[in-house]
Amino acid sequence: MQVQRLHPWPSSVAEAEAVQDGLRGRVELTGPATFTLVAGLDVHYHGDEALTAAVVVLDAATLAPVEQVVAHGRAAFPYVPGLFAFRELPSLVEALERLTVTPDLLVCDGYGLAHPRGFGLACHLGVLTGLPSLGVGKTPFVGVHETPGPERGAWTPIVHEGATVGRALRTRPGVKPVYVSQGHRISLETVTEQVLRLTPRYRLPEPIRHADHLARHPS
Repeated sequence: MQVQRLHPWPSSVAEAEAVQDGLRGRVELTGPATFTLVAGLDVHYHGDEALTAAVVVLDAATLAPVEQVVAHGRAAFPYVPGLFAFRELPSLVEALERLTVTPDLLVCDGYGLAHPRGFGLACHLGVLTGLPSLGVGKTPFVGVHETPGPERGAWTPIVHEGATVGRALRTRPGVKPVYVSQGHRISLETVTEQVLRLTPRYRLPEPIRHADHLARHPS
């Protein structure tokens, strides 16, 4: 698949923040509600700088793997809160470009709107690919939220600076929630529905679980 190269990779904090500010206005918060092919994306670090980016495409109906690719690289940016995506974006883009199929939805291990600048990894990858995208975080990042009820499917809004930027969502009864947010071309209601549908057994969605395993064990 093709990924738009909308900007050069930044080399400074100021350049990275300018990229986020320049692309944030392209984010669309509505889009399709059903998907045929769903891709999970994750990155595993080998030490401090070496990394493996993995993309696994699943059949959305059966959750069976359709295609999987990896790209090996090095962190492309220093660790700066709010700019973490720039460490991983070049390798994730390289992996996406190796796909022979084009997924209908990107499920990212990370954040979308639930981000200090309103433009996390899921937003960035969605804008670069033009594909619907969402973020699933394991820990809260920005904003405040109440604890959702203990049952599967319970959620509470994540509010940051007066705006709802995501949801704390319970995917397993009695298990701590995940933190979901829109990336691009998708509504928050569809994000919630898709994360639950893609999480039949464990806390995290199957696309992310598959990508995490591949990134850790690429051979």
